[in-house]
Amino acid sequence: MMMRCYSCIILLMVMAACRTTQPVAPSATAAGNFGHNGAAWAALWQQRAGEYRALCFQAYRLARLQLDAELREPSVLPRAIVTDIDETVLDNSAYTAMQSGFYNGYTKDTWFAWTSRADADSIPGARAFLQYAASRGVEVFYITNRMEQERKATLSNLERWTFPYADDAHLILQQQTSAKGPRRESVAKNYNIVMLLGDNLGDFADVFDRRQPDDRSAAVDSLQRAFGSRYIVLPNAMYGDWESALRNYNNGLTPQQKDSLYRASLKGYPAEKVPKKL
Repeated sequence: MMMRCYSCIILLMVMAACRTTQPVAPSATAAGNFGHNGAAWAALWQQRAGEYRALCFQAYRLARLQLDAELREPSVLPRAIVTDIDETVLDNSAYTAMQSGFYNGYTKDTWFAWTSRADADSIPGARAFLQYAASRGVEVFYITNRMEQERKATLSNLERWTFPYADDAHLILQQQTSAKGPRRESVAKNYNIVMLLGDNLGDFADVFDRRQPDDRSAAVDSLQRAFGSRYIVLPNAMYGDWESALRNYNNGLTPQQKDSLYRASLKGYPAEKVPKKL
């Protein structure tokens, strides 16, 4: 009984922390299992952990230092920064908290309903950095896998937080494919892309697209010098291609099948080495 009450209290904390979403009481079953709801814990961490804010400020401070170094070098083409939107400049943890409170995952309908509110918070440090970049003559392009029907609300949300270059010319949405390489190439035709910002490896280079977990890690190792200089990564434990890769990008799996795959991917140590309770 005490564990059930404790879980209920934690879930209410998550809902209260959603600054832009009205809390709705979840079912007793969902509340009782909150401690095992990974997405909810990730949303709670993103909303309430000072460590999360510290990582974001750290990433954007590093970005500014690297940009200053870049601006000391000559450039034939005008400079540009390419950034992702979700969990890079806009915080969607309220959506994850609401969905996970009912043990529901992502669906297009609920996601579109969320983004139509134009109510996402800003990621710590993002606005200040991009405003600084704009003040130094660096244009900002937002390459996102949001859809065309989300354009108006997305621009409204960016404008709400006074992000620079929040206009149709600089917002590049998903069209035919989620791969961002062709869209990055379209910007590179006229600009020197000096920095890329994102929370997912696919925000940085094609080599990460639809690769298996070990291959993604190997690609990170081969490009390690780019991270912290040209590639600036923001933390996101709620979702991403890291999770999709574990299930081989199969969106048709049942929750039970996903659970089995995730458990099989997790490293532990032999049970006989677990210390006995005193």
